Amino acid sequence: MLNFAAEAEHNPIIPIWQEILVGGIAFAILVFVLVKLVFPRMEETFRARVDAIEGGIKRAEEAQAEANKLLQQYKEQLAEARTEAARIRDEARADATGIREDILAKAREESDRIIAAGREALQTERQTIVRQLRAEIGSLAVDLAGRIVGESLEEEARRRGTVERFLAEIGEGNGDSAAAGRR
Repeated sequence: MLNFAAEAEHNPIIPIWQEILVGGIAFAILVFVLVKLVFPRMEETFRARVDAIEGGIKRAEEAQAEANKLLQQYKEQLAEARTEAARIRDEARADATGIREDILAKAREESDRIIAAGREALQTERQTIVRQLRAEIGSLAVDLAGRIVGESLEEEARRRGTVERFLAEIGEGNGDSAAAGRR
């Protein structure tokens, strides 16, 4: 009963000093363990996460800057390539125009040469035909004159003189006709 009496004397609102002492020592040990062991590890983990996040952000920004730099370089290279392609295209057009003009000039020269050769051939053929016709006309004229006059113009000297006079008259008549035709 004594115990009961001792407990009855104790006020329930005021804690027992031994419990406060044991609770304080336990709390101090708990705080000591937390401060020395748990909090430093938590701080390390927190710093590692912050470093990882900030490092990841920094790496992402650096990667973005590098990507923008490469994009700019590619755009510049593409612009240079387009400029070069346009220059090459213009040079090719100029070369094609030059080649075309050279080919046309050569074709004109060849055409002029062929026409000139044809004209020369026609002139030569015409002269040959005129000579042959003059010789035939001369023979026919002498035969006709011999029939009309009733004499034989067998002599070579007479024949040549008559033929040459006749051809000269024909040449003068053609000259006047050709001059009149040109007028």
